[in-house]
Amino acid sequence: DHPEIREQIFRKDNRLLTLLKDVYVESRDPPVQVKDGGGEHLPCKLEEKRLTKLGPLGGLDVKKVSKGKISIVEAVTLLNNHKLHPQIWTAEKIAVEYSLEVEEVNSLLEFFIPFTIQEFPKETKKAI
Repeated sequence: DHPEIREQIFRKDNRLLTLLKDVYVESRDPPVQVKDGGGEHLPCKLEEKRLTKLGPLGGLDVKKVSKGKISIVEAVTLLNNHKLHPQIWTAEKIAVEYSLEVEEVNSLLEFFIPFTIQEFPKETKKAI
């Protein structure tokens, strides 16, 4: 809003310009030293994948997952199988079937419990 301040901002200072022209700066990065690995080449870790166990909800599920992981549909299926038949679907069998660690399966079975829908008969609704 002040024209005299604006004029000072855009004014060239010839003395300063001549001093700046005399300044020369050279910048270099230090040379990069590569550590000699002795000719070793570390192999790339390829992530192993497995096909999912497609059930009735297979159209909604992913087709491949990494080993050591399960899809949502597989998780719900194995939790339900364990709930219905715990003597058949043990943690060890689930671990082998889905390529998981037994400790992880035990944690999954302990902390994730599928809910059950209970429908009350019509005559007992009034009593509730």
